Amino acid sequence: MFYPAYVHSDHDGSASGFFPDVPGCYFAGDTLDLAFADAKSALDAHFELLSEDNQAIPRPQAVSLHLAQASDTLNGGQWLLVDINMDKFDGRAERINITLPHRLLNRIDSMVQQHPGYGSRSAFLAAAARNELLKAG
Repeated sequence: MFYPAYVHSDHDGSASGFFPDVPGCYFAGDTLDLAFADAKSALDAHFELLSEDNQAIPRPQAVSLHLAQASDTLNGGQWLLVDINMDKFDGRAERINITLPHRLLNRIDSMVQQHPGYGSRSAFLAAAARNELLKAG
């Protein structure tokens, strides 16, 4: 899942930023590249704490929505989309038995093979379910 982050570079080359959808989650680095790397670590750590406390993990909104809401206050920086694997924050994995049409299963397996970021058929199905749940609100 992609979370938008706002990043501002300073004159000395350092950079810092925040996630508008995740209150209290900030990141920084001595360089822009280090700030980008810290963004993922900060978001991961923040979500880990939220899940340990059984708190809801905020859902990301589109960058265009943030641009429309804060065009006056967010200028001079740039937006970054940080990809976070949400599997580890959903709790313990549970084995289930499902039935799918053969052609659909072949298409899923082909997608997983072409996009190794999914890791497995189960991870693909979990990502698809999360996307549909996000759309439903």
